[in-house]
Amino acid sequence: MTIRVLLADDQSMVRTGFRYMLDAEDDITVVGEAGDGLEAVRTARELRPDVTLMDIRMPGVDGLEATRRLAGPGVEDPLRVVVVTTFDLDEYVHAALGGGAVGFLLKDAGPALLIEAVRAAARGDALVSPQITVRLLRHFSATAPRSSPDDGGLTPRELDIVRSVARGLTNTEVAAELFVTVSTVKTHLASVQGKLGARNRVEVAAWAYRSGHVT
Repeated sequence: MTIRVLLADDQSMVRTGFRYMLDAEDDITVVGEAGDGLEAVRTARELRPDVTLMDIRMPGVDGLEATRRLAGPGVEDPLRVVVVTTFDLDEYVHAALGGGAVGFLLKDAGPALLIEAVRAAARGDALVSPQITVRLLRHFSATAPRSSPDDGGLTPRELDIVRSVARGLTNTEVAAELFVTVSTVKTHLASVQGKLGARNRVEVAAWAYRSGHVT
């Protein structure tokens, strides 16, 4: 399957560079571009891309608001958005992930990580820049309660999968570690998200740290 990508960035040179990198991959094609937040929302709703790469600082509305409109709480049939920005600020990270983004990358992460983020988002995984992931894990570890973990109504197998996801493993890696199929992992994750009210695996990982299942 070819992954259809929309590029949303107010700098044409950035869009051109991303297009060049992504179109060089056999399984990825760029289907549209947008130079501001409002255009990004309008174009994404029209084209329904598999993945939207969203800058933060754009005219009209910023990328965080555009992400909320496309993937945030209450959005029916949300799109998959990966935020790609120059600005490594914690408030941006939390706003983006809280607004439904399934990934957060810095623009200097390099082409390999950008391409992997697109593929991860398309298959339902999430990818966050390594240095940001470390900060997120430290934050959740620091705020995790010291009392007995809350199971959230999850089954033992679902909790096993949650712990693996919280350690940053992809669906394929979780399946290999637990000796189950990838489809089984996806089925359990869908059940977990429904029980926890989590919109993506990043929120599942956050719950795992907050509830004391990962330290």
